[in-house]
Amino acid sequence: MLQSIRDRSASWGAKIIIGAVVVAMALFGAESLIGLLGNDGDDVAKVNGESISRQQLELQVQRAIRSGQVPPEQERELRAQMLDSLISERLLTQYAEQGGLHLSESQIDQLIVNLPEFQDQDGNFSQELFRNRLSSAGFTPLAFRDQLRADMKRRQLQQGLAASEFSLESEEQRLAALQRQTRQFRQHVLTADDLESRPEASDEELQAYYESHADDYQRPEQVKLAYVVLDRERMAEQEEVSEQALRDAWNAEAADADRRVSHIMVDFGEQRTREEAEARLEEVQQRLAEGESFADLAAEYSDDTSTSGEGGDLGVISRGFFGEAFDEAAFSLSEGQVSNVVETDNGLHLIKVTELDRPSFEESRDRLARQVAREQVSTAFDDRAQRLIDESFAAEDLQSVAEYLGLERQTTDWVSRDNASGILAEPGVMRRAFTPDVLEEGFNSEVIELDEDRRMVLRVLDHREATTLPLEEVRSQVVDAVQALKVREALTAEADRRIEALRSGESSAIDWQPAETLSRQDDTGLAQPVVDAVFRLPHPEGDETVYGRAVDGQRVVLIALDEVSDGQVDEQSEAYVARMAQQLRAQAAVNGLLGYLREQADIERF
Repeated sequence: MLQSIRDRSASWGAKIIIGAVVVAMALFGAESLIGLLGNDGDDVAKVNGESISRQQLELQVQRAIRSGQVPPEQERELRAQMLDSLISERLLTQYAEQGGLHLSESQIDQLIVNLPEFQDQDGNFSQELFRNRLSSAGFTPLAFRDQLRADMKRRQLQQGLAASEFSLESEEQRLAALQRQTRQFRQHVLTADDLESRPEASDEELQAYYESHADDYQRPEQVKLAYVVLDRERMAEQEEVSEQALRDAWNAEAADADRRVSHIMVDFGEQRTREEAEARLEEVQQRLAEGESFADLAAEYSDDTSTSGEGGDLGVISRGFFGEAFDEAAFSLSEGQVSNVVETDNGLHLIKVTELDRPSFEESRDRLARQVAREQVSTAFDDRAQRLIDESFAAEDLQSVAEYLGLERQTTDWVSRDNASGILAEPGVMRRAFTPDVLEEGFNSEVIELDEDRRMVLRVLDHREATTLPLEEVRSQVVDAVQALKVREALTAEADRRIEALRSGESSAIDWQPAETLSRQDDTGLAQPVVDAVFRLPHPEGDETVYGRAVDGQRVVLIALDEVSDGQVDEQSEAYVARMAQQLRAQAAVNGLLGYLREQADIERF
């Protein structure tokens, strides 16, 4: 979970001033009443009676896709992997809780505020960063908190298992030797073009394959949908923004823009009274009014010797640099203006803003136009969102709703819970489409709040149940699958024939391609099945060559292993092997526990 947050941030101790209770309220507030990951009655699995909802699964799938870890076209395979992962996590969490592992609310609070991903450049917890980064990763604060608690319980369990494992020195030495080992080999690739003829699939073979792989030809329950979307950004794009509104927005930003300032400071107390200090600055103000330079007067009058020689320049400042009184004066000035007398702890000041540190108006124009447009349509958006709720509640279709609100009614082809894309793939959308009111009763859905800027209503136009597609409908897919299987089998048989001939000493005109010396750490670009096969072959004896093969998709690769070398010992690789041995032992312990828990558990998949 934390990795999905880290993938979307450039960098997570932090200062807890008021205490853990206040932090928890500040972080979660009313949202702690909302269980985003709660059971919605649409379960995909149960683990010892505990539900895993379809919404939980879809959130995990969409997070993986949004993070760029998995391309959308692999969503089906990803969904199966994610469900298996959720089941494993639930088993480990249950086992950890039964063992009494516990994290208090204050421990969770401190974990969150100390994570670097949620800290600003000063190392302090930032609530804005917290919410923004959770949102981009698909979490609400409450959902993240619950997930973090479960993750930490599993981590405690896994660390305990890892600490209980050890490896013998002889085992590490053997593993290090295998890790250093290098192999010199040649290869030759066999493809379908090496076969005298391509094998054909009989009707009986097609039928047998279809029946044994019926799950591959399932058509899930599907619907056709109509939907309308109210989008604040789309409304803003159509909004006209006046030049004056842009100027006003740009000027308003000046109040918070960083700025370069200069000052003339006059202290009082030991050398002069406050009245004398005021009189000294009144002289400065009089001379400024007569047109004299602020920089020259700073050199003459200012008691701040660190800046007086530079015309009083303090550099670029942000709010909070010099205290409330200084800020109030400095950030109320326009460029070139000089303040009245300002008192701070170290004296009296005249402050001048010499430059506003911000983009020019033209550079800001596009951004300001979007910002102002959003502000201008805000009330209209809220009004249309309410009208969308009112109109869609009893409407017998969505076309009248779309026309009344000036929206576009969109329709889909057949979609299922698991293969929706675009806006339909966003959390909660397809779940609403399959609720009884929408699917069976034919009502419009409730208004779905996709995010703060978008509202959606959908309606089912047509529905069909899940079924196994008939062979006639998927015949071309079955033919391709059976032919691919028969080609692989034929190539494997041809490879075995050639290997047997080579082992018996027969000469064979094979165009061997030499490969670089290969080690287990090399990133050579070779297919993994080939690398695995090379390292599974036994050591050649003397000048003997050992032959083998590897199946790589629709290719079969002949392998001629000529030499095995021990490689050289170095401290870095030895340390790596020691760590790897520990990790393998720990992972084996976790896998062993998971295997046992799966055997004992009551797991239902729906």
